[in-house]
Amino acid sequence: MARDAVEVETGRDPTGAVIWLHGLGADGHDFEPLVPELVRAGERPLRFVFPHAPIRPVTLNGGFAMRAWYDIVSLDRRGPEDEAGIRASQATVEALIRRENERGIASERIVLAG
Repeated sequence: MARDAVEVETGRDPTGAVIWLHGLGADGHDFEPLVPELVRAGERPLRFVFPHAPIRPVTLNGGFAMRAWYDIVSLDRRGPEDEAGIRASQATVEALIRRENERGIASERIVLAG
Protein backbone atom coordinates (compact mmCIF):
# COMPACT_ATOMS: atom_id res chain seq x y z
CA MET A 1 0.00 0.00 0.00
CA ALA A 2 1.36 3.40 -0.91
CA ARG A 3 2.04 5.83 1.93
CA ASP A 4 0.44 9.24 2.09
CA ALA A 5 1.88 11.59 -0.48
CA VAL A 6 1.58 15.15 -1.72
CA GLU A 7 0.48 15.28 -5.37
CA VAL A 8 0.77 18.19 -7.76
CA GLU A 9 -0.59 17.99 -11.31
CA THR A 10 0.62 20.52 -13.85
CA GLY A 11 -2.51 20.12 -15.97
CA ARG A 12 -5.47 17.88 -16.71
CA ASP A 13 -4.92 14.22 -17.55
CA PRO A 14 -1.18 13.89 -16.84
CA THR A 15 0.79 11.78 -19.32
CA GLY A 16 3.83 11.28 -17.10
CA ALA A 17 4.76 11.18 -13.44
CA VAL A 18 7.69 12.10 -11.24
CA ILE A 19 7.93 10.22 -7.95
CA TRP A 20 10.31 12.26 -5.80
CA LEU A 21 11.56 11.02 -2.41
CA HIS A 22 12.62 13.59 0.18
CA GLY A 23 15.71 13.47 2.35
CA LEU A 24 16.24 12.54 5.98
CA GLY A 25 14.00 14.46 8.38
CA ALA A 26 12.02 16.22 5.65
CA ASP A 27 8.59 15.27 4.31
CA GLY A 28 6.75 15.17 0.99
CA HIS A 29 6.24 18.92 1.02
CA ASP A 30 10.01 19.53 0.83
CA PHE A 31 10.29 19.66 -2.98
CA GLU A 32 6.71 20.75 -3.72
CA PRO A 33 7.70 24.43 -4.24
CA LEU A 34 10.06 23.40 -7.07
CA VAL A 35 7.30 22.18 -9.38
CA PRO A 36 6.61 25.57 -11.03
CA GLU A 37 10.34 25.91 -11.73
CA LEU A 38 10.49 22.52 -13.46
CA VAL A 39 7.68 22.85 -15.99
CA ARG A 40 7.17 25.10 -18.99
CA ALA A 41 3.90 26.33 -20.44
CA GLY A 42 2.64 24.13 -23.23
CA GLU A 43 4.43 20.97 -22.07
CA ARG A 44 2.52 17.77 -21.52
CA PRO A 45 0.93 17.68 -18.08
CA LEU A 46 2.75 15.77 -15.35
CA ARG A 47 1.85 14.44 -11.95
CA PHE A 48 4.45 15.01 -9.25
CA VAL A 49 4.15 12.57 -6.36
CA PHE A 50 6.01 13.46 -3.16
CA PRO A 51 5.55 10.60 -0.67
CA HIS A 52 6.13 10.96 3.07
CA ALA A 53 8.62 8.54 4.64
CA PRO A 54 7.55 6.91 7.89
CA ILE A 55 8.66 8.36 11.20
CA ARG A 56 11.25 6.03 12.70
CA PRO A 57 14.20 6.19 15.10
CA VAL A 58 17.46 6.91 13.27
CA THR A 59 20.40 5.28 15.02
CA LEU A 60 22.97 7.70 13.59
CA ASN A 61 21.01 10.59 15.12
CA GLY A 62 21.00 9.11 18.60
CA GLY A 63 17.76 7.23 18.00
CA PHE A 64 15.80 10.45 17.46
CA ALA A 65 12.55 9.68 15.61
CA MET A 66 12.20 11.48 12.28
CA ARG A 67 10.99 10.83 8.77
CA ALA A 68 13.41 8.42 7.16
CA TRP A 69 13.14 5.86 4.37
CA TYR A 70 15.28 3.48 6.47
CA ASP A 71 17.40 3.57 9.62
CA ILE A 72 20.93 4.87 9.13
CA VAL A 73 22.99 2.71 11.44
CA SER A 74 26.47 3.89 10.47
CA LEU A 75 28.35 5.99 7.94
CA ASP A 76 30.75 3.08 7.39
CA ARG A 77 30.04 1.66 3.93
CA ARG A 78 30.95 -1.80 5.24
CA GLY A 79 28.86 -1.34 8.37
CA PRO A 80 25.43 -2.80 9.09
CA GLU A 81 22.44 -1.74 6.99
CA ASP A 82 18.74 -1.61 7.76
CA GLU A 83 17.80 -4.18 5.13
CA ALA A 84 14.20 -4.47 6.38
CA GLY A 85 13.73 -0.68 6.21
CA ILE A 86 15.30 -0.50 2.75
CA ARG A 87 13.04 -3.29 1.48
CA ALA A 88 9.96 -1.63 3.01
CA SER A 89 10.83 1.61 1.21
CA GLN A 90 11.39 -0.33 -2.01
CA ALA A 91 7.90 -1.82 -1.61
CA THR A 92 6.49 1.68 -1.11
CA VAL A 93 8.12 2.95 -4.32
CA GLU A 94 6.92 -0.12 -6.23
CA ALA A 95 3.37 0.49 -4.94
CA LEU A 96 3.55 4.13 -6.08
CA ILE A 97 4.66 3.02 -9.55
CA ARG A 98 1.82 0.47 -9.72
CA ARG A 99 -0.65 3.15 -8.67
CA GLU A 100 0.54 5.43 -11.47
CA ASN A 101 0.26 2.51 -13.92
CA GLU A 102 -3.32 1.93 -12.73
CA ARG A 103 -4.02 5.62 -13.30
CA GLY A 104 -2.93 5.27 -16.93
CA ILE A 105 0.73 6.30 -16.82
CA ALA A 106 3.10 3.77 -18.38
CA SER A 107 6.26 2.83 -16.47
CA GLU A 108 8.47 4.35 -19.16
CA ARG A 109 6.75 7.71 -18.47
CA ILE A 110 7.65 7.64 -14.76
CA VAL A 111 10.79 9.24 -13.35
CA LEU A 112 12.11 8.39 -9.88
CA ALA A 113 13.98 11.18 -8.11
CA GLY A 114 15.30 11.85 -4.67
